[in-house]
Formats: sequence, C-alpha cells, structure tokens
Amino acid sequence: MKKLKTYYLHLRHPTTIERKWIFPLAIGSIVSLFLLFLTTLTSPDGTPLLPLYRYYSSYSAANVFVESKLKPLPVYTVPPPPRFAYLVSGSAGDGNMLKRTLQALYHPNNQYVVHLDAESSPEERLDLHNFVTNHPIFIQFKNVRMITKANLVTYRGPTMVANTLHAAAILLKQAGEWDWFINLSASDYPLVTQDDLLHTFSYLPRDLNFIDHTSKIGWKEFQRAKPIIVDPGLYATKKADVFWITQRRSVPTAFKLFTGSAWMVLSRSFIDFCIWGWDNLPRTVLMYYANFISSPEGYFHTVICNAQEFQNTTVNSDLHYISWDNPPKQHPHYLTVEDMQKMVDSNAPFARKFHREDPVLDKIDSELLFRGKDRLVPGGWCIGSRKNGTDPCSVAGNITALKPTSGAKRLEKLIGSLLSNDNFRPRQCI
Repeated sequence: MKKLKTYYLHLRHPTTIERKWIFPLAIGSIVSLFLLFLTTLTSPDGTPLLPLYRYYSSYSAANVFVESKLKPLPVYTVPPPPRFAYLVSGSAGDGNMLKRTLQALYHPNNQYVVHLDAESSPEERLDLHNFVTNHPIFIQFKNVRMITKANLVTYRGPTMVANTLHAAAILLKQAGEWDWFINLSASDYPLVTQDDLLHTFSYLPRDLNFIDHTSKIGWKEFQRAKPIIVDPGLYATKKADVFWITQRRSVPTAFKLFTGSAWMVLSRSFIDFCIWGWDNLPRTVLMYYANFISSPEGYFHTVICNAQEFQNTTVNSDLHYISWDNPPKQHPHYLTVEDMQKMVDSNAPFARKFHREDPVLDKIDSELLFRGKDRLVPGGWCIGSRKNGTDPCSVAGNITALKPTSGAKRLEKLIGSLLSNDNFRPRQCI
C-alpha cells in the first residue's frame, strides 16, 4: 500500500517531487554554455584553445565526412631507372682498351671505378688517370674514379677477389646510392646501350643477383679445392704465377663449395653483406679461398649460396656471351667479326673475350651501340646538337631520361627466359 501511495503522489504532484533538482540543473546548464563559449575562442595563430575541440575537429573531418577518406588514384608511371656501379679492370697494355670500354659503358646515372693493375707502367696509369680526370662529362657528374694506388692482380689467385672487394668498398663509401655492382675487364665489351640495360632492369626486383653457379664442382674438387696454392701478389711487388704447396686439404664441411663464372651482376644488399660480413661467413670463406686456385670463380658463389637470406635471389647467368671449348679450357675463344651474329642472337648485354682494337668492336659500336669513334654511347640524356658531326653527348640533359633501342627487346627476351618458371625457382643453390 505504501509503494502504491508514493507512486500515486508522484503522478499527482510531479513538480513538487522534482523541485529539488532544478537548482543543480540550472548550474550544469550555465557551465555547459560557458564551455561551449570557450571552444569558439582561438589563439593568435588561429588554432583552437581547447584540445578537446581540436580532437573533435580532427575526428569529425576524418570520420564524419566520407570525402576526406577518398584519395585520387596515383597516375601510372614508369619505374625509376636503377643505377649501376661498375668495376672495369685491366693489366699492362690495357690502358687504351679501358678508355674505350669505359666510353661504351658510360651513363651519368651510374658510378664507375677503373683499375689498371701494378704490372702496368706508371706512364700508362698516368695516361688513364688524365683521361678520367680531364673528360668534361666525367668532371661534370663526378662519377668516374680511378684506383691510383694500383694493386697486383693474379687472375688465378685471390688477389683478383681482393681487388673486386676493394672496388666495391670504394663504391659503397664514395659513390652514394646505387643498385647493382657489375665487374668487367678490359677484355669485355657491351652489346647493348646503357639506356637498354637501365630500361630493362627498371622492372626487376633490386635484390636479384645474376651469378652463374653450380655445386657440381666435378674435377675441380681434385684440381682446385684440395690443392693449396699461394699467390705472390699478396706479398711481392712483382707479379708472378701462383705456386703449389705439397700438402693437400679436404673439402670443407662448414660450408658447401660452389663454382661458376667470375663475371657477375650483384645486388647492393649482397655487396653490403660481403663487405660488412655481419655473420662472419664472408670473412671465413675469403680466408679459405686465399689458398684456392681460380678463387674468382668460387668466392662470391660460395658466399651467396651458403647465406640463407641471399640463396633464393640468384639468377643462374653471368649475362655474357662467351665462346668456350667443349669441355671448357682455362680461357674462352677470342671473339671476331665471324661471331657477330651469335653475339646478337644470345641476347646477352655483354660479351668476352676480345683482342685489343679488334675490328669486331667497331662493328659493335656502329650497329649495336650507335657510338662514334672516341665518343660516349648516345642516350636519352644527350641533348647536344648533331649538326656538322657534333657529339650530342657533349651536352647533358635529364639523366633519368631513357631512349632504349632494339637492344632492350633482346635483353628483355633473355631476362624473361631466365626468370621463367622453368629456369628461376626457389633454392637454386643446390
């Protein structure tokens, strides 16, 4: 009965019952109006005084209005071209050939290290140095450097590996950003323009490593892995052939041996790994190969295929056309004009070996590189006049502008084949 009475009184006299809440309600309303007034105030720089308002404003703009979430779709653009870092090396008598090869390879967007080993005369090295430091385009872009303190390099010994690592370290320290490292000799020559190469590699993952390799070392186990050799180039001032020690050693068990071509295109990340060696594998393998015959044909291959983070990045090719005997001997055939069509049909961007100033080089210049005598290979960056035989590459424009030729189509065909499901697969290092 008491509950019903109370309920009845509430319905009958509601104002008398809720009168006690009128004063608190009035005070709350006044405070709310005051706070609302404060939110309309701004600081001298135009920003709201209350953080609450700033938060609410950002929340409203981001979540209330759907239009704020809509962003225009990016316009499709061609990927930016990569940058190559080259080592071009030679020995006594190769000075002029190094000049020619450098001109055939040059592009302002790339980086270059040139090395003429200590067997060459001081006069020959000075002549090459003057060429590098006085060329107007090289001066403008400051992307060609010469190793002036020449190293002794023995092809069959570890000094060639040491020289390659030396050049790579210089490029890492001095050459800024680049994507791939390419080692070539004075006996190598390009079969495509740099615009062709840059255009094709623009569409490739930057972690790929083009390195011819195999773990099936066959006869090399007995003739190269087990003998112990010493390279006099490591301690002598005059070049001499390697010599053998009577004691032999067993095949290593801490890592698996791989072999292949000494010429390669290696990613920046892998070169970093070889120089820094953060898990010590590159140093351990380097010390082992210090007594290995023809170590340039095994060092990088063994490192990359025993490093888990890199072994699935290998493309099994050195990107060269090379004419070998069957079975292969120590050195390949020298290429001549008779080999021209085979070189073109290979779709390879490089070829070797060439005799110095062989007529086939002139044919490559005129038919594949469109290069005049003692000139750079023309590309999209060359904007000079061609009137009266003027060199268009004497004036540089946009260095990222590319004008690929038919060589790009040949190279694309080769790369497409190398990266096909039949040829490129996980765990190639087997």
